Amino acid sequence: MIIKEIDTDKRKEVNAFLNLPFRIYKDCPQWVPPLVGDERAMLNRRNHAFYRNGEAVFLMAFSQRGEPLGRLAVLDNFNYNQHNSTSTVFFYLFETVPDEAVAKALFQAAFEWAQKRGKNEMLGPKGFSALNGLGMLVKGFEFRPAMGIPYNHAYYPVFMDSMGFTPLRDILSGYLSGNQRIPQKIHEISRRVQEKRGLQVDVYRSRGDLRKMLPYLKDLYNGSLVGTSGNAPLTDAEVRGIADQILWFADPRLIKVLWKGERPVGFLLAYPDITPALQRTGGKLWPFGWLEIMKELRRAEWIDINGAGIIEEYRGLGGTAILFSEMEKSILAGGFKHADIVQVGVENERMQRELSSLGIDFYKMHRIYHRKIE
Repeated sequence: MIIKEIDTDKRKEVNAFLNLPFRIYKDCPQWVPPLVGDERAMLNRRNHAFYRNGEAVFLMAFSQRGEPLGRLAVLDNFNYNQHNSTSTVFFYLFETVPDEAVAKALFQAAFEWAQKRGKNEMLGPKGFSALNGLGMLVKGFEFRPAMGIPYNHAYYPVFMDSMGFTPLRDILSGYLSGNQRIPQKIHEISRRVQEKRGLQVDVYRSRGDLRKMLPYLKDLYNGSLVGTSGNAPLTDAEVRGIADQILWFADPRLIKVLWKGERPVGFLLAYPDITPALQRTGGKLWPFGWLEIMKELRRAEWIDINGAGIIEEYRGLGGTAILFSEMEKSILAGGFKHADIVQVGVENERMQRELSSLGIDFYKMHRIYHRKIE
């Protein structure tokens, strides 16, 4: 077996890295290809916002005959380590054939790269931006993932255990039928809290309206991190990249922002699920993939609710009721039959209880692993 650090300036090597999952999941009906352009952008050191405050290495495993067997990205996020006072690297984009030796060889090379940079811990899967889905799937292999959320074979967690990684955090995703109604009292609490505290929910009608809100995204997201750990504040460059992605496939009606006067204090992000189109097109936009995706945006039966937050001073003061109320309004606005409530931290027991009481079935689980590097 040969482990090679790929040269991201060589198109042939980048293509080999990007194409490997199509081989590994060729007979897996649940797997959803990523948008090829988005994944290719992660390897673009000149243009991707991550590289202004971080570094990464991309590793591949090959057989002696040159057959690709596995891949792994290792990320050194400067902002994360500074914000959390850690000396950590992330692993991401891990894929392997069902051979534990391949996984061990890739991670051994990753440990050596991290040690040379003075790092003492590795965790993941965790990606390049706040829009990258977290964790490794450990429950719900029979279900198709939500847009942008990782999917992997069931043997992946087995390999992680055998390599000495331990669970750091579990993340749940829940299913809600579009026919399930939130109790009317939730809507009443939402209305009263908004009136009492002078809050207002903005609903956007067009991408132009949405674009005007996006400059506030940085302060809103960073404000929602106060009192939490394991994340890093967004930079201006990262916000621009995230804004471009949001504008590309968002339905403006499904993006909600909670305001106190001229200050944003909460948000709810939801998107029509276009994963069936990505499966049909192989994640390619050109030459005609974008037509399939545009059609899917109009006829999608699933909505992915994959981002919600409130700044610290409004937590526990009825803000959650506002988010729940707006969540149902988003489902009804698009006439969706199914909703995927994406990635709620298992440590957030209160949120889990409240969501379960609304009829949400937590049917998928992802896991963040970590290991000391010695």
